[in-house]
Amino acid sequence: MATIETKIAALRQAAISSPEYAAITPFFTALYEYLRGREGASGITIDLSGVDCAERIGNGFPLVSPSNLSVDRDVLTAFLAGVVRVLKQQGKEGDESLGKISLALSSHRIDCEGLLLAIMERRRASLDEASVTLDVPAPLLEFIFEIPLKTALEQCSGRIPADAFQDWQENICPVCGSRPGMAELAGEEGRLHLCCSACFYSWQFKRMKCPTCGCEDTEQLSYFTAGEGPTRVDTCRACSRYIKTRDARRGGGNVPLEVEDLLTIHLDLLASREGFERGK
Repeated sequence: MATIETKIAALRQAAISSPEYAAITPFFTALYEYLRGREGASGITIDLSGVDCAERIGNGFPLVSPSNLSVDRDVLTAFLAGVVRVLKQQGKEGDESLGKISLALSSHRIDCEGLLLAIMERRRASLDEASVTLDVPAPLLEFIFEIPLKTALEQCSGRIPADAFQDWQENICPVCGSRPGMAELAGEEGRLHLCCSACFYSWQFKRMKCPTCGCEDTEQLSYFTAGEGPTRVDTCRACSRYIKTRDARRGGGNVPLEVEDLLTIHLDLLASREGFERGK
């Protein structure tokens, strides 16, 4: 598991070596600096003590389910209030929407646990309903609540050995069930590993297979690159989805994939122009 310090260092180095990143790195650096030292203070606890891991994995289910989460509302609210303050200081979103969220948190008008579960279970309707009630953009509300959830999930996955799921062949994370955010080719044989978009756990996956729809037709699978960097875009014409894949054999393996994802937004824009959507 990459530490917060490693992520901050990678962002700062990127800003120095590539001036084009200077516009985005301060924002995410500020977020990571807020998280540093608060990894265990999100207000979310994940208890796997009563989980039969072998049974769940054997049946194709991830270890963590919504029932494993417990929430300390006061601690979570304080954590979220801090996230909102960082966003205000960075000026990346409208103060009006952030002010509404801040007020709703302080007056306990947000069902925090309900929103966390909605995010885990991908229930868009609950998020959309909350955004309408608060009169704030749903993506902003989701982004804010994802931060403590991802913090807790990453702490959970960090305690699990890297080779714990050697027989796992699913396209969702074996730890938390989220979709992969990026992929990486590593080792002399260039084995493909998917990296979770929520807890950042990595697991091995078949190289010539779409991680979204499972298509294995090589006529439908392709990729494109832009520039000399180690990260490319793998595409699937069967489902019109894509995933960014870093070839660590070409370098960049010291940069956490979570940061690499931020630093390759230009590839997302190119994929969108070609008619592909990010895997969901």
